[in-house]
Amino acid sequence: MRNVVANKEAIQLSSEFLRLFVVEAVHRSSAELEAMSIASQTTNKKVINVEALERILPQLLLDF
Repeated sequence: MRNVVANKEAIQLSSEFLRLFVVEAVHRSSAELEAMSIASQTTNKKVINVEALERILPQLLLDF
């Protein structure tokens, strides 16, 4: 097995891409949770639950 070394710019770019992916997931999940809470009349908007993440994940993966 060969040792693979990534240069500094590649690591920075990868970490920025991952950061943007997570930020987008949080924003979309928050919007989905807000839509779900309006439909079900709940008011807990500070916690993003797994259900909201599961609902946005397919489209998020297609967009990235």
